[in-house]
Parts: sequence; C-alpha cells; structure tokens
Amino acid sequence: MSGAARARVVVGMSGGVDSSVAAALLVEQGFEVVGVTLHLAGSASRCCSLDDADDARRVAEQLGIRFFVANQTEAFRREVMEPFADAYLAGRTPIPCVACNRRFKFGRLAERARALGAEAVATGHYARAVRGEDGALELRRARDLEKDQSYFLFDLDQAQLARIRFPLGELTKGEVRARARALGLATAEKPESHEICFVPDGDYARVVETLRPGAAPGGGEIVDGEGRVVGRHRGIHHYTVGQRRGLGLPGPARSYVRALDAAHNRVVVGTEAELAAAGARLDGVRWPGGAPAAPIEALVRIRYRHAGARARVEPGPGGTARVAFEAPVAAVAPGQAAVFYDGDRVVGGGWIAEALG
Repeated sequence: MSGAARARVVVGMSGGVDSSVAAALLVEQGFEVVGVTLHLAGSASRCCSLDDADDARRVAEQLGIRFFVANQTEAFRREVMEPFADAYLAGRTPIPCVACNRRFKFGRLAERARALGAEAVATGHYARAVRGEDGALELRRARDLEKDQSYFLFDLDQAQLARIRFPLGELTKGEVRARARALGLATAEKPESHEICFVPDGDYARVVETLRPGAAPGGGEIVDGEGRVVGRHRGIHHYTVGQRRGLGLPGPARSYVRALDAAHNRVVVGTEAELAAAGARLDGVRWPGGAPAAPIEALVRIRYRHAGARARVEPGPGGTARVAFEAPVAAVAPGQAAVFYDGDRVVGGGWIAEALG
C-alpha cells in the first residue's frame, strides 16, 4: 500500500461490536489505527463504562493496535447528563445522544486524535459522509436503514465531517456481526444496548431525581385542552408527549399526553386526534451545506424511529425554522430533533421548540 494509506486514524471504541468492526476494517485497509475509549457515564452505563473499556482493550490487543482510555465522566455529567435532567424538568423530551456525538465523540475525541497526530476520527455509527457535486461534504443515511443513525448526527458541521470516517456506512448489521465472528473478535456476540447509556434500566424519572435532587416540583394536575382537571400526576418528569400508559385516568376513553406545562406543573391530555400537529417551530437549526435562500420541501423525521413526513421547511432568522406538514403528525414533542432529508441526504435539522396547530 502507499504511504498515504498508513495515515493514522483514531477509532472511538465503545466496547461494542460495531466500533470493534470499524477498527478492524480500517486495519484491513492499511491505516495506522489507534483505539480510544471515552469513559463517560460511569460503571452503571451500558456504553463506555470501564467494563466496556476492558472489552475494547481486548479487541485492540487482537488487532494489534495501540489503545487508550480517556476519563470524561465529569464533563459528560456537566454537558450531557445534567442538561438532560433540566430538559425533563422543563417539560421537554431531550435526546442526549446528539450532544454526546457533537461534544464528545466528534469533539473531545477529535481533540485527542489531533494530539495523537491522527488525520481523522472513526466510529461505529451507521451513517455515510460523501462529497456532493458541489464539493461539499454531505451526511447521508447508512445502507442499513433499520440501523441508520444519521438522525443523531444532523448538527455536525463541514469541519467535523471532513475529519470523520464511518466504516460501517455501507454494511448491514448482519454483515457487521458476521465480520466480527469471522475475525474472532471478543465482542462478536456482545448484545446491543437500546437505552440511553446512563439510563440503562429505562427509568428516566429516577435519573432526573438523582441528578437534580429536590428540583422536581412533585405532583400536580392533569388537565384537558380546556383546562378542566381530570386527574393528578406524579411529576411532569415522569411523562412525555404522546404517552398513553400510566396516566391513571378513569373512564374507557383513551387519553394521551398532548403537552407538558412546566410553568404550572400541569400535564395536558387529549384524544388521539388532538395529539396531531400541523407543524412545528424549531430552534438551533443547522444546515450542513448552508441554509437555503427559500423554503424547501423535505421528508422530516421528528424522532429516531419516525419514518418521516413530507413537509415544507421555511428557514427563519437566528437559527430558527418553521415546519408545515402535508398531513398532521402525532406526538410532536418539544426537545426532540426534527431532521430534514432529501432522499438519503441530511439537508438540515433543529430542535422542536413548539408543536403548531
């Protein structure tokens, strides 16, 4: 191979099968690979814990690459976990994975890569970064649409995309698992984690109360759209927009959480029809290829597992935008991301501040 093929790449190794195979593929391609595990959420985490670091170290030994662990627990608590708790207490439904990717996996890990003299950072994300016809880098969906993680990466900028490698972008999960088995990697049979890394048991409310002791306002009123009291809740951090179970309301009719009114400590409920929104107002909008001069038509995903809805997206001042759906969309939750797609290309995205209509 050419000398350029020996360029140094730092791989963020979480201790799972995906990042293990990402490292292995880059070794096969002739790169000088350095593995780094960011210790983020502590021993209770299902990702990036010290046990996971041990798994990553075993894989690094199998691949014959250098390996380091970087302790980022204090910064992760300050920049990801505490804002997560604050968002729930404010009646929003946060996505900590986006902040983790931007600040840590493609922020602090990139800083570590520069210190190690590496030209790029690679991860086990299922996504692709390719050059468009205008020469700008485009974030695109992975070939495996079921595993695609482009939704969580929408706010990466051109400078970050230029230093990122996604070795798994053209592979399916089955192919990745098969490659790990063929190579005999220590993580080949390690199960996936589907929960937020610092909420391994799925009990978000408990984590919020642990991170912000005494901050939860306690129980309050459950009201309908007209403000009529129909029940009592345990604390708004126990609820999310679209939730149906656990409301404890009498009667045969199904009720859903429509909104969370943190200012008045109220949970607002309604029927399934009342849950639908005609649009959304967004803040913190990012356009990887630059903001368009006029409104665009796009497929908009309002949560990770949302298939997407056709919509008109109108850019606004100060990183804002308004989304108007072609047909009403259910459970548009403040705090979630709305990500805009043109085919498999991510053209932008932002944070839902308010459901409209």
